[in-house]
Amino acid sequence: MENLASIDPIALDEWHVVASLDELPAQTTISTILLGQAVQVGRRDNTLGVWRGDEALPMIERFGYLWTTLGNPPRDLFEIVEFNEPDRSIIVQGVTRVAVSAPRAVENFLDMGHFPFVHTGILGEEPHTEVKPYKVTVYPEPPEILVTECEFYQPQANAGSDTGVDTEYVYRIPHPFCAVLYKTGSTDANRRDVIALFGQPVSEECVLVHIVICLVDDVTDLAAMRSFHQTILGQDKPILENQVPKRLPLDTRAEVPIRADAASAAYRRWLRDRGLRYGVILGNASRAA
Repeated sequence: MENLASIDPIALDEWHVVASLDELPAQTTISTILLGQAVQVGRRDNTLGVWRGDEALPMIERFGYLWTTLGNPPRDLFEIVEFNEPDRSIIVQGVTRVAVSAPRAVENFLDMGHFPFVHTGILGEEPHTEVKPYKVTVYPEPPEILVTECEFYQPQANAGSDTGVDTEYVYRIPHPFCAVLYKTGSTDANRRDVIALFGQPVSEECVLVHIVICLVDDVTDLAAMRSFHQTILGQDKPILENQVPKRLPLDTRAEVPIRADAASAAYRRWLRDRGLRYGVILGNASRAA
């Protein structure tokens, strides 16, 4: 088990997801791993909480999940205002263990370029492979990245689609290990569906990917919705796990960027500028792998 004092202080002082509230047992705790530390999540003496041994850790209930920290966060956990809108359907997709670092999983979530090749017939298809120019804005406080003006042709943009459509995306990265996607596709042209990825860093080379979906439209077939998103994540998982190195290189010379990787490049710079060390490689990837 990793020594707490040796953990990157940037990662240590973040709020981290540890469990879906819907999936917690009613009267006991479950064990999980956060930053190499064993923690228990659930209820002791009818009290909801998170513990590291006998130590009760701080916690936040938000987006249908329980969050905690092993350090001293400098700010509150980010908000997603759509989760507070009463007419939305919220679907906890579940959790998937992926043998890469949390930053690798977030970067993959941002990458539209792989849609036609990994998610063929669903999120993309040939010859529609071009990633059109988009805008990346980095905000200092609270620190986050916003990626706007993204458009991509998708044969099946969501579980209920049966025709192709040009889908508009907005990506938001409000946390080193979390990303939020806002996309068109609902029956209300003025509102967007929301898909959030919350990465729970188990270790520097393993992440639990929690996915939650916040939809404008009523969900009539929950099983189909979950199957649709599980198919996408199932296609991503082997691609991610075959990447070398498993940690994300932050050196701009480590992996050759292209125009379509503008969001990835901004994300890597943002992590480097914030001083993150957990789950990343600061120098040349070939030397550190």
